[in-house]
Amino acid sequence: MNQPALPSSPRRELTVRGVIIGIAITIVFTAANVYFGLKAGLTFSTSIPAAVISMAILKAMRDATIQENNIVQTVASAAGTLSAIIFVLPGLVIVGYWTGFPFWISAGICATGGILGVMYTIPLRRALVTDSELPYPEGVACAEVLKVGAGEAPAVDGAAAVETGGAGLKAVLWGSIVSAIFYVIVQTRIFAGSVTHYFRVGSDRAGTTGFDFGLSFALFAIGHLVGLWVGIAMLVGAAIGWAWAVPYFTHLHWVAGDAATVAQAGWSHYVRFIGAGAIGVAAIWTLAKLMKPLVSGLAGAMKASRARKSGTLDELPRTEHDMPIGLVGIISLLCLLPIGYLLWHFSVNNGLGGASWTLVLGGVAFVVLLSFVVSAVTGYMAGLIGSSNSPLSGIGILVVVIAALLLVVGVKPFLPPGADKALVGFALFITSIVFAVASIANNNLQDLKTGQLVDATPALQQWALVIGVLVGALVIPPVMDLLQHTYGFLGAPGADPSRALPAPQAGLISALAQGVITGDVPWDMIGLGAGIGVAIIIVDEALGLARKGPRLPPLAVGLGIYLPTSTTLMVVVGALVGAWFDRRAARRPVEEAAATRQLGVLLASGLIVGESLLAVIFAGVVAFSGEDAPIALVGNGFQTPAIWMGGVVFAATVAVLYRWIMRMGRSVVGS
Repeated sequence: MNQPALPSSPRRELTVRGVIIGIAITIVFTAANVYFGLKAGLTFSTSIPAAVISMAILKAMRDATIQENNIVQTVASAAGTLSAIIFVLPGLVIVGYWTGFPFWISAGICATGGILGVMYTIPLRRALVTDSELPYPEGVACAEVLKVGAGEAPAVDGAAAVETGGAGLKAVLWGSIVSAIFYVIVQTRIFAGSVTHYFRVGSDRAGTTGFDFGLSFALFAIGHLVGLWVGIAMLVGAAIGWAWAVPYFTHLHWVAGDAATVAQAGWSHYVRFIGAGAIGVAAIWTLAKLMKPLVSGLAGAMKASRARKSGTLDELPRTEHDMPIGLVGIISLLCLLPIGYLLWHFSVNNGLGGASWTLVLGGVAFVVLLSFVVSAVTGYMAGLIGSSNSPLSGIGILVVVIAALLLVVGVKPFLPPGADKALVGFALFITSIVFAVASIANNNLQDLKTGQLVDATPALQQWALVIGVLVGALVIPPVMDLLQHTYGFLGAPGADPSRALPAPQAGLISALAQGVITGDVPWDMIGLGAGIGVAIIIVDEALGLARKGPRLPPLAVGLGIYLPTSTTLMVVVGALVGAWFDRRAARRPVEEAAATRQLGVLLASGLIVGESLLAVIFAGVVAFSGEDAPIALVGNGFQTPAIWMGGVVFAATVAVLYRWIMRMGRSVVGS
């Protein structure tokens, strides 16, 4: 039965000022997500923080509406989720194919893939949103924030009171300010950036190990957001990597040298591939677990959609007004033209000219077919478990393996010897296009669910998604290029392991592309990691039988093995402190507990944004000055005092911030 038609009176929705605010927020959150995705292998959802900031700005203006706020968060979240392209595209640098990110080519990949992702989600919207029982946890949560902020729902709980009273914006702003200031002081070297110690284990031809404890508020905040059991799982992975694997393999393949150099070499040459194997198995397992609900859910949704009674546009409620399907088809076809050009440009300029037409025609067909499949898969996963928890890395793994196998079977036999490197590059290149589609589909249905709940017009929101994609496509390449030339990526030619950004998913996906096409990957180490991944899956499933007991997420364990301890250890601390904070909050009355927990989430979002944004700005300063430490005020002789000062101030600041949030949670509800 059709829903009753809603009034079609004019109202503010897709406005110039809303788009401008959305673009401004987009630039900040996209840069932050790019940096931390490369550093920690994790990104954070930008929808709710963007909605909070948008509400604070638009409240100072006249005639702001909930739908206008929704457009702002839609623009910001679209560009923020497109930053997941960092899980694939840096692979071209890691394998030595690129030395940077050519702007127009990188932007073209992001823009064409992202817009195609928007177009693919339009016909999926009714199947997966309107006629679906999927929970869409993040989309529903964002809608509640928007409703309360607009005064369209009573502040019946503490989380709602956070938004109406402006406390949420304070938490985001002060978190950003504190983490930015601490980051700047670290760059002066008055505070140490990490506590590091490496040592030999045993005496005769002993192996080595150690730890690198990064003093980072953003990593700490990531731990708060991912939760206790993800943090524990990453600690288990770090223990597997550094308490067993690094000392074992550096003993087995003993070399002379200082402990730090030997340990890092052992981790890079052996343990990193063990982590890659564990990540691959865990990601594929996560996808496999979702296949049954995916198939049954899509079948049921499609059946319900076909059963809907037909009606004209005027008879449908505003929440059913999509972009015209004919226009969707035209835009999709227009996207395929630059995609074909990008594939042709890559092939003829990289030694694959003899097979250029095969690569272009086959590549476009590959993008069309596989992109629609992954759009449906990622869209359903986002509705089921949320876009932040969706295992996008598993999609990247499957796509790159399929692409590499097709190249080995259909193209490699017809090319002269020596074309392997170019084929690896092409596999990563075409995977990045499909991955851009997948990343947008993973998030956009969440936004469209939010729009449905706040009476937004889907067509206008879909145009806002396109705007967000275009802004992200312009922002992401220069940020990636800046970070590449300032820090480098782990495993890339000439990269300094002590400074390089880990880029874990890109490293894994590029290693798989090389392995399938050239065979030059240590499959024994990846196989060992896969075995560890299987064991962790068994343990996690056994723990899951208790329903409400502890869990050991396999993907998080794999990341704990793969990432350096400079990343994982502070994430673990943040997870432990965040769990303690939530339990302290839970002892309070229901409304006060909800307000306190929500403020903790927003504080963590601010801590990430402040440090990440300053890190990107500082990377520009380093690149411009040509110095590694352009604002250093002290030398290496100050290292010990810097460690003590940095550690004490870090701990004290965490205590002060959480105490402040606790007090504010009580005062918000009391007011």
